[in-house]
Amino acid sequence: MRKKLFSEIPYLENERIVLKRITDADAGPLQALVSNDRIYRYLPTFLFERKYPDIRLVIDRLYTECFRESIILGIFEGGKFCGLAEMYGFKDQIHKISVGYRLLEECWGRGLATDTLKLMVRYLCDETDIEIITASSMIENRASARVLTKNGFTLVETNAPEDWGFDHPVLADKWIA
Repeated sequence: MRKKLFSEIPYLENERIVLKRITDADAGPLQALVSNDRIYRYLPTFLFERKYPDIRLVIDRLYTECFRESIILGIFEGGKFCGLAEMYGFKDQIHKISVGYRLLEECWGRGLATDTLKLMVRYLCDETDIEIITASSMIENRASARVLTKNGFTLVETNAPEDWGFDHPVLADKWIA
C-alpha cells in the first residue's frame, strides 16, 4: 500500500547522498545557503527558508508550519550539509507535486542535484500515491534544465510567465516527469 504524502517526514538515501530532516546542527550551513544571492538568483523570492530572518526559527517551523504545504529535506553527502530538496505545490485531488533543489555553491557541478532529483522521483513514484511530478526552472538556468533532462523530465512549456516574487514576471520552463 502506498502512503499518502505528508504522512511522514521521509528519509531517503542512496550510496552517495542522504535526504533527511534538517536539525539545529545544520543551522550554520543552511544560513550560508540562504545568504548566498548567487544560489537564489534562479529561484522564487518567497521560499520558506528565507521567510524568517532567524535561521533557527526556519528550522523550528520546517516540519510544522511549512510541512502542511512543502516537504523540505537537507541534502547530505558524507554527513556534510550540501543543500535543500523540496516537494511542494501538493494537489491531493490529482495526486500531483512539484520538486525543486538548491545547493551550496561549493557543491555545484558534482552531480548532487541529479542524484537528489532521482531520489525524490523514486520515492514519490514507488512509495507514495503521487501520480504527477512537475518542476519549473528559469529559462536562464541551463544547469537545472540538464538535471531535469537527465532524470527523464520532459519540457512541456517554455516562456511561461511566473510570479516568483520579483519586480517583474519571470519567464520559466515547465517540466513533467
